[in-house]
Amino acid sequence: MPSDLDFVRDLARSAAALVAERAGQAERLTKTHATTTAEAVTEWDRAAQRHIVAALRARFPDDGIIGEESDDGAGITNLGGGRRTWVIDPIDGTNNFVAGLGCWAVCIGRLDAGYPTLGVVHDVARGVSYAAARGEGAWADGRRVACAPGGLSDRSLMMLTCNLVRPDGSLPPWYLRWSRQVWKLRMLGSAALEAVQVGAGVAHGAITIHGKLWDLAAAAAVVLEAGGVITDLAGRPVFPIDLAGYQGAKVPFLAAAPGAHAQLLAELADPS
Repeated sequence: MPSDLDFVRDLARSAAALVAERAGQAERLTKTHATTTAEAVTEWDRAAQRHIVAALRARFPDDGIIGEESDDGAGITNLGGGRRTWVIDPIDGTNNFVAGLGCWAVCIGRLDAGYPTLGVVHDVARGVSYAAARGEGAWADGRRVACAPGGLSDRSLMMLTCNLVRPDGSLPPWYLRWSRQVWKLRMLGSAALEAVQVGAGVAHGAITIHGKLWDLAAAAAVVLEAGGVITDLAGRPVFPIDLAGYQGAKVPFLAAAPGAHAQLLAELADPS
């Protein structure tokens, strides 16, 4: 029997294969439940999630499952379980998927008592699976990865998920400041793909303001096992997270290489 990590990596790849040919052809639908604001979904998000859920239920019948989608669009999937919960984003980067832009991922993470212990983020267009399990290292396919050493420099990449607008309609001061600095800002349109670049040693930091648990759970396992740090934007730990009754609340986060985390927090706190 394959290890849990090998099983989940193969499962993410099979889910990707199920829907990949529909990229650029799928109809964009809009979620209707209360925790969203015109978020995109397709029938293929739901098909991929059904595929993943069925496989997880067969192998781990006592575990809980949280998924971004439900078939009727009225809410998320939240199947109760014991200490362990699987968190699924069947297509992270749905707008990219609909447009045919090759920046989307299948994400499956496991939380034990609310803490990330296993995760796979499968980059479909590149065919690369970022994967990690606690104590087993972080991997990009067969290559072991680790966070970038040292602090921020003029060569550092900073990943930013697209929606940065605050509730009052303004942009954060740090974003306006960074757009004039030497750091290289990048937006991929997939919070999970952005965050795993920190674990892969490609970027020094990744920030998502309006993300949900499924945007982070799988990627967090990779970042943490690669030696990185995951906090909210004020420096407080995101994990362990209370999953009781979770229905899609926002989980803002900063994923950072250890040498860059304190500097990034200071930048985020600077109102100028």
